Amino acid sequence: MDAKEKEEVIRKKYQRLHRAMDERARRLWAAAEAESLGYGGVSIVSRATGLTRNTITSGIDELASLDDPAHPDPRRIRCPGADRLLITADGGGCDSSRSRPWLVSLQGLADATGMRVSVCHFPPGTSKWNKIEHRMFCHITGNWRGQPLTSREVVLDLIRGVRTATGLTIQAEMDEMPYPAGIKVSDDLLATVRIERDAFHPEWNYSISPNQWFVRLAS
Repeated sequence: MDAKEKEEVIRKKYQRLHRAMDERARRLWAAAEAESLGYGGVSIVSRATGLTRNTITSGIDELASLDDPAHPDPRRIRCPGADRLLITADGGGCDSSRSRPWLVSLQGLADATGMRVSVCHFPPGTSKWNKIEHRMFCHITGNWRGQPLTSREVVLDLIRGVRTATGLTIQAEMDEMPYPAGIKVSDDLLATVRIERDAFHPEWNYSISPNQWFVRLAS
C-alpha cells in the first residue's frame, strides 16, 4: 500500500470517528495511527486529517508518557486518604471570591469528593504571584510572538510547542463542555453553601465542607 492509499484509509477512518471524539481523543488517535504507519506516518496522518504535525507529535509524546509507569497521567494521580483540597484562584472573573455560581460549584465539588475544599484567592492586581502564570505564560507568549493566531488549533499547537532549556513542557487541550451564561443563584441556594471564612482576609480565604448526608448517599 503506497502513501496515497494509506492516506485515503486514514481519511475515511477519521471522517467516521472524529465527531465522536473530543480534542484529546482525536490527538491520541492520530498519534497512534502515525506510529502504526512508521516512517512518514506523521505526515500522512496530518494530510489525511487536517491536524497539524505539532498536534500529532504532541500526541505521540503523550502516548509515550502514558506507557511510562514512572510518569503516570497527571489527571489520574490520587492521594489515598486525602480529606482536603487546596485551590489557589485569581481574584476576578468566573472564579471571583464574590461569584455566587463559583461558591455553589465548590459546594458541588466538596459533596462529590467528600473533601473539605479550601480556597485562597490572589488579591486584586497580584496574579503575577501565581506560580503557574509566572513559570508558564511568559514562555507561551514568547513562543507565539509574531505568529498569527488564526484558529484555536493554531493556539493549542503553539502552547504545546513550548520547550525550555530546563525541560518545561506544557499540555493543552480544548475544553468543549458547554457553559451557559447568565446563571442566577438565589439567596436560598447560596445559603446551602457550607462556607467557613478564615480569620485572615476572610473575603479571599475560606473553606467549604461537604454535606454529610450527600457523602453518606454517595458512599
